[in-house]
Amino acid sequence: MPRQTKPTEQPLPEQTLVVDNGAFTIKAGFVKSEPQLEDCLLVPNCLARDREKRVWVGSQLNKCQDFGEIAFRRPVEKGYLVNWEAERAIWNSVFFDKGAALKCEPHETNLVLTEAPNAPATLQSNCDQIIFEEFEFASYSRCLGSSLNAYHDIPHLFGAPARSLPQSDGPACRPAECLLLIDSGFSHTTVTPLFKGRPIQRAIRRLDIGGKFLTNYLKELVSIRHYNMSDETYLINEIKETVCYVSNDFKHDLEVTWKGAPANREKVTSDGREIVVDYVLPDYNANKHGFMRPHDPSLTAKMRKLGALAGAGGPTEDFMTLGNERFAVPELLFRPGDTGMKQAGLPEIVLQSLSGLPPGLWPAMLASILVVGGNSYLDGFMERLEVEVRQLAPAECTVRIARATDPIRSTWLGGAYMAADRSKLKSVQVTRQEYQEHGGAWLAKVFSGAHEK
Repeated sequence: MPRQTKPTEQPLPEQTLVVDNGAFTIKAGFVKSEPQLEDCLLVPNCLARDREKRVWVGSQLNKCQDFGEIAFRRPVEKGYLVNWEAERAIWNSVFFDKGAALKCEPHETNLVLTEAPNAPATLQSNCDQIIFEEFEFASYSRCLGSSLNAYHDIPHLFGAPARSLPQSDGPACRPAECLLLIDSGFSHTTVTPLFKGRPIQRAIRRLDIGGKFLTNYLKELVSIRHYNMSDETYLINEIKETVCYVSNDFKHDLEVTWKGAPANREKVTSDGREIVVDYVLPDYNANKHGFMRPHDPSLTAKMRKLGALAGAGGPTEDFMTLGNERFAVPELLFRPGDTGMKQAGLPEIVLQSLSGLPPGLWPAMLASILVVGGNSYLDGFMERLEVEVRQLAPAECTVRIARATDPIRSTWLGGAYMAADRSKLKSVQVTRQEYQEHGGAWLAKVFSGAHEK
């Protein structure tokens, strides 16, 4: 019987697509020799149905004018991709349909796809099958989104001179040696220690509070105190992003906004910020968005709200006066027990993560803490986190915390830096030919690091 020859290895295509498949938005773009944030496209990762029963898919939502009572269906739940039926429709609109913003030919494209830590093996296997058997990408790698952030110029974020960008034909793009990555996004908040770009699995910690949880909590508070907002998820999310902040003295801010406090007591934070504000609700008929303004307790403001000035040709508006809701909602990231959740706050979780590492790595990790994710945009978040981590960390360790230049697109950009180095890309990609030859079980071991290519 003639000896079977090993099939020749196919070279990787020139085009590489990096997809950070987040629960709130998809961050995607093709890799160039010198990646830039501008190369990344943000696409809402959802299907939405408005009150006229029209369905908006992915980026179509940017054209919607009326967000009243709009309902969302999201393919990603609790950080994991569980609904490929919905995700397929969104991917088709972004990558494959005629006129798609990032239209590509899968047979001629390498795919780098992110996932959340500790994803169930069944979901991972399902994802691998769809990528190779349905979409038929030429090559593919599935990696933790957290790990891609190690390919940023981490020393530069802490004041060191900037490095030159990796070239596709140049030396290998080297990840940061030690990095503690905090990702506080839509579904959850995770703390991932990275050593030379590889996650240390036993030390990964997760807090089940993210932007979605905070939005739902604010929705409950507003529905009890002001209006029934149970169907206004989009509006409440906008309110959260506009008015909420992390207090640096929660007890003080709570006392001055207490209804039993003297009426003439100045309601400001310890650093002089006005706590009580008005949020003017949007008028979708006039295509007007909501906005925040200083609280106006005057009779004229109340009459505008009641519409008493409308007959005289005056303006009418509807607004809510928000006080302790502004800081009580994001406080859950630091004190989840306020809602009965039996989890430690984010600073404590950082130290829990460190406890899973050898003590010799603690100083390097505490000196290189990078924060990504939309919740890092909350006013006061970074300052409060740094203060509380310093209080818990060993006194002999230096604590340095930095927010990524763009916390939303940081993971995508890190993946683009990695993929711009062809030798590095080749070491992590699995071709469709290899998948067909070895099967899904082998692929799962490769991506988990238990098996070498």
